[in-house]
Amino acid sequence: MDTQLEMRDEAMIERMDIRNPRVAEQVLNLQRSAYMIEAELIGYSDLPPLKDTIEALQQCGTFYGYLIQNKLCGAIAFKTEGGVIDIYRLMVHPDHFKKEIAKMLLNVIESENRVKKIIVSTASNNTPAVQFYIKHGFQVVKDEIINDRLSLTHFEKML
Repeated sequence: MDTQLEMRDEAMIERMDIRNPRVAEQVLNLQRSAYMIEAELIGYSDLPPLKDTIEALQQCGTFYGYLIQNKLCGAIAFKTEGGVIDIYRLMVHPDHFKKEIAKMLLNVIESENRVKKIIVSTASNNTPAVQFYIKHGFQVVKDEIINDRLSLTHFEKML
């Protein structure tokens, strides 16, 4: 974790070096905790992020982490191409839900990157995530059926 970006009490947002195996392991542990809750919420335990490895995470682009007293409590991963940010992960540890961590992470990538558009997808029946994106200015672009138990909603936000 290298660049400090934002402070809130004893919390900060930092760009993370996902190539560092120790950092990648922390992110993977956070991801498993967060996506287990999503899996329970939507009734689908076969979510791809629950099967990720450190190597797979290291392919997800740029990461920022939200740390409270040096403990990783939230993270966002994205790639930027052609003026578009594609969010690959936005996750918060269940112990830190409802603390606006996801909002702060989203705000950082919006303010640090000069782009025209942000895109993201989430499980269609993950009501908290769908509501989060709509509340923060995203529009539904399409719904995609993955299988008989999982569909994704794709969003975009023009900046």
